[in-house]
Amino acid sequence: MSQKNSDGKRSARERLQEQRRKEESRAKRKRTLIAVVAVAAVLGAGVGIAALVAGSGGGKDNKRKTAGPLLAPQGAIGKDSLAIPVGNQAAKANLVVFEDFRCPGCGQFENGFRDTIHELEGKGELKAEYTLVTLIDKNLGGSGSLYAANAAACAQDAGKFLAYHDELYKSQPPETVDAYGKKAKLLEIANKVPGLNTASFQKCVEDGPHNSWVQKSQDTFSKSGHRGTPTVILNGKSLYDDPTHPLTPQKLRELVAAAQKG
Repeated sequence: MSQKNSDGKRSARERLQEQRRKEESRAKRKRTLIAVVAVAAVLGAGVGIAALVAGSGGGKDNKRKTAGPLLAPQGAIGKDSLAIPVGNQAAKANLVVFEDFRCPGCGQFENGFRDTIHELEGKGELKAEYTLVTLIDKNLGGSGSLYAANAAACAQDAGKFLAYHDELYKSQPPETVDAYGKKAKLLEIANKVPGLNTASFQKCVEDGPHNSWVQKSQDTFSKSGHRGTPTVILNGKSLYDDPTHPLTPQKLRELVAAAQKG
């Protein structure tokens, strides 16, 4: 059987696990690079070296973009108000998600588990906390992770975080295409959420008042020991620690049901 045919038969959850391993590997390479030559050897000429080395121009640009006071979106919770809550906060099952809107593994997780998560939230059995990070901006350069996270925080201010969050993942560009670095694209996607694309939302997206909050989220994530995105934790236990028993929608339902009983 050819490699192409073999790949075509993999399940969605296997592709998600593989993508997440790729994200972890990429982050590890970034931490351990000691010379620009090493970057060139691994990635070739197709990707700009300055965009991938720690302390590169892209990183400096994002530091300038995140200058200013730390302003959390309305309703954010947790230490330093870095998490956006969704669902019944009295639910016994608590899903903690660290995500990057440019991260393809995050897109696979959201598009694969969205209906299940919303179903459980709708029943009052699950609450979720979303922390938005900029790992792909740091690895590949660009601003799409940062600008999309700020826009999502603006949507939270407008009471429409979850709907906009979902639309960003439904419209997610390829990882190497920094489409979300263009604010016009973020506003275009906002048109898919009724009542969101108002003058106040547009100003929030353009001005980036939550950029420093997003950077704080990334800094905290970098120090947390988590290895990549998506990081998904249910009641304190990572759901991706055991690749031999990958997460499925049915398994998630079972884990939430067990948490309800506990």
